[in-house]
Amino acid sequence: MVLAMVCGFAGMSLAADETVKIGVFLPLTGQNAFGGQLELEGVQMAHKEMGEVLGKKVELFVVDNKSDKVESANAVKRLIEKEKVQAIIGTYGSSLAMAGGEVSEKAGIPQVGTSCTNPLVTQGKKYIFRVCFIDPFQGAGAATYAYRDLGLKKAALLIDVANDYSVGLASFFNKSFTKLGGEIVATLNYQSGDQDFTAQLQEIMSKQPDVLFIPSYFAEGAIIMKQVQELGGTFKIMGGDAMDNPEITAIGGSAVEGFMHTTFPYDPSMPDMNPVAQKFTDEWKKINPDSDPNVNAALGYDAYMIIMDAITRAGSAEPQAITDALAATKGFVGVTGTTTINETHDAEKPVGLVMIKDGKKTYIGAITPEL
Repeated sequence: MVLAMVCGFAGMSLAADETVKIGVFLPLTGQNAFGGQLELEGVQMAHKEMGEVLGKKVELFVVDNKSDKVESANAVKRLIEKEKVQAIIGTYGSSLAMAGGEVSEKAGIPQVGTSCTNPLVTQGKKYIFRVCFIDPFQGAGAATYAYRDLGLKKAALLIDVANDYSVGLASFFNKSFTKLGGEIVATLNYQSGDQDFTAQLQEIMSKQPDVLFIPSYFAEGAIIMKQVQELGGTFKIMGGDAMDNPEITAIGGSAVEGFMHTTFPYDPSMPDMNPVAQKFTDEWKKINPDSDPNVNAALGYDAYMIIMDAITRAGSAEPQAITDALAATKGFVGVTGTTTINETHDAEKPVGLVMIKDGKKTYIGAITPEL
């Protein structure tokens, strides 16, 4: 009996050693669910493509962070303590990534963010990384294009003051736009979940801006644009990567025509995409023939693959080995371009720009921000 027990435990240990456990925490319900679900689809596509690493099966554990900071921390705690994961992917939403990141950091488990662009996500962290660029770079990209390329001199801001992403991105746009010589003529606020923006928009319109910058999530952003149209606003409207969602035209209709936003350097409309991006696009269309892939799915895919790349280069799936290999990542070619992880664990990659043209998202090209 004792011998059988010993053999049984040895078998369990062997099985555990032959498996690599990757955790995923994303908003699959709540305010940010649409973005989280897209990123999960990208992660699952990558997992289907590369379900083994170093000859070991990769197991994927997915937990819904419910678009909530407390739930994010709890989700990461569950992945680490119950599922015993060796690395974690997530999440859409910078505030959610920060909450979960605190848990990963204390446990010494590497975490790779998908689309969490606030600089605070990785600040001072040893184990937190991301495959997306950060908001200072993105904000400067939008401001540079507005001022330098479009010749727009007066800007207004409409900010969700309850959202870290919105507040941060607006601040960086403001800083870059004024440094270039532009003027911020109005700064108005709202709260997440608001549906009526007419009072703020009437105040903005009285200041006669050339451009309105809305660092919003796509649903609220589309509603804002509809109300601008109803009020007769004629200024340009720009936004950030959180507006990169295929539902924006369904919600906003004709009001989103001409809208521009920064994004990561991937879109199915882009010419001359790299072979990884082309393969991802073709595979997505096979699985989802009625919808185009978006950049959130691409970031989910890249987050998974950069962890697999780190494990392969390290020759080990131990958390510290993965962490060290992630920190040394140079020239990783993914769907969203070529990524190098810098000393602050942020991804260095170009800023893309897209426009809604004839009811469809059209990739304009990459911007070199003036910081």
